[in-house]
Amino acid sequence: MSSLLLKGVIRNGRVEVDEPIDLPEGTEVVVSSGTTGHDDPMSPAEIARVLAAMHQLQPLEIPDDVGADLDAWERKLNQHGIDNTDTGIDDVFR
Repeated sequence: MSSLLLKGVIRNGRVEVDEPIDLPEGTEVVVSSGTTGHDDPMSPAEIARVLAAMHQLQPLEIPDDVGADLDAWERKLNQHGIDNTDTGIDDVFR
């Protein structure tokens, strides 16, 4: 059974989704209210599984020339943010 997350609202006792659904006519679906389960705390077994997977990750090796390009791009983005910051809020405190 595959899983598809849909978002919608109840109107006049019927579920109305936000966008069209690409499912065959007559497809049965299960509707549950509340959270999607993504906010539920992880079980100790899940935590152990995630930690084990994290320990298997290899460090990312970035060549010096690529690292220099990334640093230059980050500086450019930072300067763009500084140059385009809205100073209109200064007038609020005058």
